[in-house]
Amino acid sequence: MKSSGSLRIAYKLLVNDRAKFSALLIGITFAVFLMVQMTSMFAGVLFRSSATVVNVGASMWVMDPAVNNAISSIPVPDYLLDAVRSIDGVKYAVPLYSGGGLVKLPDGAYQAVTILGLDDTSLVGRPEMEQGSIEDIYSDNAFLVVHDAEFSKLGNPKVGDEFELNDNRIRIVGIAKVASSGLFGVPTLYTTYSRAIQDLPGGRFTLSYILVEPKTPADIPHIKAEVDKLGYLAVTAQDFQQRISDFYKYKTGVGMNILMMVLISFVVGLSISAQTFFSFILENLDKFGALKAIGAKNRTLVSMILFQALFTALTGYGLGVGISSLFIAVARLRMPDYAAMITLDNLVIAFGVGMLIAGISGYIGIRRVLRIEPFDIFRS
Repeated sequence: MKSSGSLRIAYKLLVNDRAKFSALLIGITFAVFLMVQMTSMFAGVLFRSSATVVNVGASMWVMDPAVNNAISSIPVPDYLLDAVRSIDGVKYAVPLYSGGGLVKLPDGAYQAVTILGLDDTSLVGRPEMEQGSIEDIYSDNAFLVVHDAEFSKLGNPKVGDEFELNDNRIRIVGIAKVASSGLFGVPTLYTTYSRAIQDLPGGRFTLSYILVEPKTPADIPHIKAEVDKLGYLAVTAQDFQQRISDFYKYKTGVGMNILMMVLISFVVGLSISAQTFFSFILENLDKFGALKAIGAKNRTLVSMILFQALFTALTGYGLGVGISSLFIAVARLRMPDYAAMITLDNLVIAFGVGMLIAGISGYIGIRRVLRIEPFDIFRS
């Protein structure tokens, strides 16, 4: 029997039984949908957890070694800035303030905000402006507000609006946009470093991070080693993002919860698909036996079953990814702060698990078909 002919028969056997075929598709589609949905939420959380690193855009960050995420900064002494600037290979190094505050809204309510204080001279890490001019940040009590998913929590402020921040009057002089919204649903304000440390309460040290630009990429290892001798940590932006991701993966419950959901979706998809596929094989044993009686070899029957399992898996994978993509797109339109994002890693993981489900289901069917004898089929 020719390969193309056997595969055509396998396809007709599969799709002609619409009830079984639909049940197979539902099992794999549901499993893929859950996996893509859960891993996409996790990827979105990890990306937004590094929003400060992404938005500032510095090549290297110098910090206290105990820092494990951008929000929980640990202030370092001011002399460290001069020490870093004196390291060979450093093109420039500037301070960055990162902290929190409470804004009093016109209706009397309070809203927590994240404050980023940029170096007064260079404004390294400044956002792109939507309204206003970046130079206005030097005016009295001037702050920029980021127009992201949390913008409305400040009452959709306009240029010129005034608020009260930690008992200090502030004025919005510009509206900015950034690459990524934050993770914790808190609006972000930008101002100068000197104003941030003057208006916001702090401890003995006020320097949150030092932003470093190396002269060449080859200078990065030397800068890291010299900062390490000072008792502090220097990392690249990519290393800092990975450090933050590792924190949320392994030191919080987020990673374990997502892993459990992926395992549950795998078990659900496997149980539905394997049981339905085995039932499909049992109902078509007479047909496989007849093919064996007219000369079909075992490898032909195996290829037919694998084709059926693979076709179902690929169809279910496409439907699962499509439904998940549609769900995320609609959710983002309705909820701007929805964090899920589909990445290549999500798709690869879902594809691999979908193929694994298909392989196990196919293996169960193959074992049953290879044990049949044509004599038993015709005798019954």
